[in-house]
Amino acid sequence: MEYIKKRVNKLRFILRYHAHLYYVMDAPKISDAKYDSLLLELHELEKQYPQLIHPDSPTQRIGDKPVMLFKQVTHSIPMLSLDNVFNKEDYKKFNTRIQKFFQKSNSIIKFCCEMKFDGLAVSIIYENGVLVRAATRGDGNYGEDITKNVRTIRAIPIYLQGNNLPRLLDIRGEIIMMQDGLKKINSEANKIGGKIFTNPRNAAAGSLRQLDPSVAAKRPLNFFCYSAGFIEGYSKLPNSHWKQLQLFKSWGLPIHENISVVNNIEEVFSFYDKIKQERINLGFDIDGIVIKVDSIELQNQIGYSIRAPRWAIAFKFPAQEEISTVLKVDFQIGRTGVITPVARLKPVKIAGVTISNVNLHNENEIKRLGLSIGDKVVIRRSGDVIPKIISVLKNYKTINRNNILFPEHCPICGSTVERIEGKSISRCTGSLICKSQRKEMLKHFASRSAMNIEGLGDKIIDALIQKNFLKTSFDFFQLTIANLITIDRISNKLAKKLINSIEKSKKTTLARFIYALGIREVGEATANNLTNHFGSLKNIMDATFNELSAIKNIGNISAKYIYNFMHEKNNRMVIDQLIQEAGVYWPTVNFSKINKINNLIFKKTIVLTGSFIKIQRKELKYRIILLGAKINNNISKKSDLLIYGKNPSYNKIQQAQKLGIKMIDETEVFKFLLQYDIDFKAL
Repeated sequence: MEYIKKRVNKLRFILRYHAHLYYVMDAPKISDAKYDSLLLELHELEKQYPQLIHPDSPTQRIGDKPVMLFKQVTHSIPMLSLDNVFNKEDYKKFNTRIQKFFQKSNSIIKFCCEMKFDGLAVSIIYENGVLVRAATRGDGNYGEDITKNVRTIRAIPIYLQGNNLPRLLDIRGEIIMMQDGLKKINSEANKIGGKIFTNPRNAAAGSLRQLDPSVAAKRPLNFFCYSAGFIEGYSKLPNSHWKQLQLFKSWGLPIHENISVVNNIEEVFSFYDKIKQERINLGFDIDGIVIKVDSIELQNQIGYSIRAPRWAIAFKFPAQEEISTVLKVDFQIGRTGVITPVARLKPVKIAGVTISNVNLHNENEIKRLGLSIGDKVVIRRSGDVIPKIISVLKNYKTINRNNILFPEHCPICGSTVERIEGKSISRCTGSLICKSQRKEMLKHFASRSAMNIEGLGDKIIDALIQKNFLKTSFDFFQLTIANLITIDRISNKLAKKLINSIEKSKKTTLARFIYALGIREVGEATANNLTNHFGSLKNIMDATFNELSAIKNIGNISAKYIYNFMHEKNNRMVIDQLIQEAGVYWPTVNFSKINKINNLIFKKTIVLTGSFIKIQRKELKYRIILLGAKINNNISKKSDLLIYGKNPSYNKIQQAQKLGIKMIDETEVFKFLLQYDIDFKAL
C-alpha cells in the first residue's frame, strides 16, 4: 500500500509539472498522448483505492456536483475597470498627465505594455499556495463564486510552485476561449440543436456560469494572469509590475509572452502596431493593449478614480462589430457552379473599412441565423479579415421583412439549380454553358487527361476567353488561325500547330469524353466505369437515377450529379454540337463479344509492374479498364493477373509466383488488345 501511495503522489507531481510546462512555459516535454496515459494511470489507481482520492488531484478537474446557484462573494480589493483611448492623440494626453504628475522628477517613467484579452475577468485566491476561491469580476465589488468551474481549467494551477510563497495571494487575470475551441463547440452544438455562441468571450462567460462543473470541464478554456489584487505574507515583492508578473510565472501562473517594458511614446506605439498586426494569428481574441506605469510605488502615488486606476489605460483597437441592415440578397455563381448568397448591407464602417457586402455561404447558414431581408444584424470583422454576420437582432421591429429564397434557375445562364439531399451547397448544373464556370470548365476540357489538346495551355485559354473566342467547349473546334494569331506571342506557325492539335483531339475515347465534360465527382475511374457499364454515350445520357446509383462504386450523390448534368438541356445541346458539328468521335468496343469470348481481361483484377515500350503505362491502364478489368497497385490473393514490362518489381514478381498468380509480358497483352481494333494513337 505504501508503494501505491508513493506512485499516486509521484503521478500527481509529474502531471502538475507537465501541465505547468504546457500551459505556462509553452514548452511541453511530453506528448498529449503520454500526458493522457499518465492521467489515466492515476485515475485507475484512485478508482482502485478511493481512500487516496484528494480534491486537488489532477483527476478531479473533470468537474464536481452541480450547484443550485452561484454564491455572491465580496472582493477585498475592488476589481476596477480601465479607462479607454481609441487613437494616438488621446493616448498622448494620458501620457502627458502621467508625465506632469512627476514633472519635478528627472527620472524616466517606464511603462509595461500588455495585450488586452477579450474574455472574462476573474479573481483567484491562493492560500499558502493552494487555490481556495475563484470569482467573477461582477460589478467590481461583488462577484460570483465560480471556484468549482475554475478548478476544471488545466491552465490554472491548483497548487503554486516553489517554497517561498505568500500566505495570501489574489491573482487577477482573464479566462478566454481559443477561436478553434469556439468553432468546435459551435459545430457540436449545431449537430444537436444546442446554443450557438457568437464569439469566444460569450462562450467563455457561458462556460464559467454553468451550474454543472462537468460541463465547464469539457469546454476548451484558457487563462492568463495580468496582475495581483493583493499579496500578504511576502516580503520580497519587486517594485516593478513587469518583474511581479515574472515572479508569478515562476510560481506556475500563465503569463503571455507578449509583454514589454517601454520608455517612451514611440515604443508604446510600436508595441500597439506590432500587436495589432499579430492578433490575427494569436488564436484568441484581444481588443487592444493595456499600458501601465511599471513602478508599483508610482502607481500608488498616482492612485485611483472611483472606477479605474489613473496609472493605466486601455488603448483599444478600432471597433470590430457594428449594427447594419440587410437591404437585399444576391446570388453569385463560383467557378465550380456553387451558388453563394451575398447579403447587401446598409454601408457601415468597421475598423476604418466600409462594409456593404457579407458572404452568407449557403442556405444552412441563413437558416442558422434565422436571417431575412430587412433584418438588423451584428457585423463582425475579426482580425482585419472578411466580415461576417454573427447574429440577428430579434428585438428590432423591421418593416418589409422578406424571406430569402434561393433561385430555382442559375441567375447567369438559366440552367437548373441542383440541391443534393444532405448537402448544404446548391449548384448550377449548366457547367458547359455557364459564364461563371467557363474558365475552369474549358481548361479541364482541354487538359491532357481529358481531350488532350496539346499546346493549348492555361494562359492561351485565358486570352481566348478574354477575346470572346471561347464560350463553350464546342468553340475550341471553331477556332481559326486568324483567331489564334491575335493572341500575344502566337505566331502563324504556332497557330497552325494548335489547329492540328485541336483536330487530332477529335479522335478520343468515350471515357475521356465523359471525363472531359467536367461532371462533378466524375473522375477518370468513374468515367471508365460508366463507359464499361453502359457502352455508349446515348445510354449514359438516358440513364435513370436508379440505373446510375445501382452501378458499383457510384453512390447516390454521384448518381444525382450525373443525372442532373445529363438532363440539363443546355448541356445536352453542347454535347450534340461536339458530336454532330465538331466531329468528336471514338472507337467502339463490342462489349457483347468481350463478355462471351474474353477470359484474359474481363472482370479480372490486374496489377502492372515495370516500364512499357509499345504503349505508355497510362494508356495501357485505360485500355485494360475499357475492356472491363480492374487495376490494383499491389499484389494480393484477389489479384488475377500480373502484367510486367521492363525492369519489373522483384517483390511483385516473387509475390505473384508465391500466390500462383498468372503473369504475362507487354508483348502478349499488346497482341490481345489488338484483337479489338483499338487505335492506340487515339489517346
